[in-house]
Amino acid sequence: MRENLTRVLALTLGGLILYTSATGPFESLIQRGIFLALVILLGLTVYPLGAGTRWRPLGLAVDASLAVGVVLACGYVVMNQERILVELPWAGPRDMLFTGVLLVAILELSRRAVGAIFPLLVVAGLAYAWFGALIPGPLGHRGFDLAYMTETIYLGDLGVWGMLVGVAATTIAAFVLFGCLLLHTGGGQTFMDLALRISGRSPGGAAKVATVASGLFGMVSGSAVANVATTGNFTIPMMKRLDYPRPFASGVEAVASTGGQIAPPILGAAAFIMAEILGESYVRIALAALLPAILFYLGVFLTIHLVARRRQLRVVPDDELPSWTEVLRPGRIVPILAALGGLFYGVLSGHSIQMSAFYGILMTVLTFVPFALLARTAWREIFAKLLSGLMDAGRGMVIIGVLLAGAQILVAMIGMTGIGVTLASLIVNVGGESLFLVAGIVGGVCLILGMGIPTTAAYVLVASVLAPALTTIGVEPLIAHLFVFYFATLSVITPPVCVAVFVAAGIADTNWLPAAGEAVRLAAAIYVIPFLLLIYPALAGFGGAVDILLAICQGVVFVLAFASLMSRVAITAHRWLDVAGLVLVIGLALTPGWLTTTAALLALVALYGTRRRRGAYCNAAGKLPAEETHP
Repeated sequence: MRENLTRVLALTLGGLILYTSATGPFESLIQRGIFLALVILLGLTVYPLGAGTRWRPLGLAVDASLAVGVVLACGYVVMNQERILVELPWAGPRDMLFTGVLLVAILELSRRAVGAIFPLLVVAGLAYAWFGALIPGPLGHRGFDLAYMTETIYLGDLGVWGMLVGVAATTIAAFVLFGCLLLHTGGGQTFMDLALRISGRSPGGAAKVATVASGLFGMVSGSAVANVATTGNFTIPMMKRLDYPRPFASGVEAVASTGGQIAPPILGAAAFIMAEILGESYVRIALAALLPAILFYLGVFLTIHLVARRRQLRVVPDDELPSWTEVLRPGRIVPILAALGGLFYGVLSGHSIQMSAFYGILMTVLTFVPFALLARTAWREIFAKLLSGLMDAGRGMVIIGVLLAGAQILVAMIGMTGIGVTLASLIVNVGGESLFLVAGIVGGVCLILGMGIPTTAAYVLVASVLAPALTTIGVEPLIAHLFVFYFATLSVITPPVCVAVFVAAGIADTNWLPAAGEAVRLAAAIYVIPFLLLIYPALAGFGGAVDILLAICQGVVFVLAFASLMSRVAITAHRWLDVAGLVLVIGLALTPGWLTTTAALLALVALYGTRRRRGAYCNAAGKLPAEETHP
């Protein structure tokens, strides 16, 4: 019965997303109230309390009580949305009760879905708002009573019904549906086969397959852990079968999946939230994130290549590679191109992002169905695939919807108490006028605050609390938000709470600690790329064409040198000399100006020319190539 109820609720939520994508959303509180009610009800069936235990009957009673309470609380807001927005009513006992039920449901579902860290943060925010008058020093405030907190959280559009839930119920939901339908209509297998063909036969081919496949999946799914669980179940066993070290295989998959979080078009759903917070267009956010994402994948790809050469990792056998004819068959490639074409048509023609996603959905269906019929696929199977995509979109929105509802409550408490401004002032006071000292403090705090929290919720938290510290000292708001977003994203692979690594290590059946070490080494460049944005804002599109070209050159030289350093590439017979040469190139690349950039490029070319000559000499002498001489 639970499975049937789950399917019905998932289909209902998916249908709501599809309908409002096509026709436009309802009034704000109506759209958000119905959406959140469906998300919580579906979450209670997907994550049942006490499933498989002897006290499941008690869990069922708790879940049923929460379901009834949530329906009443959300239904009250939907039915009284005009009065709530116009009259701003005072909170009474009924409102406090409904608020309490919603809070318990959101926090409990968050605990079941992602663990205790995030709901504890929300509880800490609520406690801070309530007991702030008891806290001495600059972090204290006058405190707020339950009635005022209820009015903020429940009876208005600043609390649980605020902007984050609004974005989740419209734009993010539409893109999740677009991605699910694209994957279920054959896009997922096509992405994997493309990755195999593109990189399977080069050194470290299986690891590069993981990088390409996870990047392609990540650009439409926007979840590091989901990417690891999806592509990792294919790529990690393949790497193990080819005798890749298990920690290395885990680290590659975790990093590649994390890269999907910072790659356009979705940026782990942060692109849409960032656009709302900054008042920028979605296209501007996606374009600003494009060059840093390319630099990240360039660094990861080169590091894997050099490590594979040094460790002599095997390529993917020919018999495991699909043919180009099969991969590029019209029935497989046309629906993907049509889907992306519909999406970009909507964006470039000035339609809303939600409507643009609908165009992508529409083109996916209109091209998939005829090709499936030409392949003599039964109508029942075609319909089943489309329904599976619809249901998966509903399920996929559970974690996103619940977490953003919780994050919206936390953001409301941060705004109400002024803690964000206070912390920003404290950080600036500690860092003084030093841009990089302030940025270093902000980056470190972002890593800590983001640990154990999914990327979207982590970004919302750090954007509210830490981005103001950077804008206070003159950093462009878009650069500041990208900076904190990257560090919040990196928390999923940064020890000790590196959830993406945990999942990858579990699939590889290995210890998570060495896997985390491999992940940090592979992703080392992205820990520096946010600082590159501070040095070269042109990487995010600020400045003229010459500035952007210079920033690209500096970024590419830096990433190439940094990847060579982290992969322990052997250039000369002396490790210290190799390190010194690469550090010199990195230092020159980090110094603005065409002169230093040219010098860095020439120095890097000279180093690799030396490596090539030495490798040729060693091979001629019957010795190991240069990359094998350093342990």
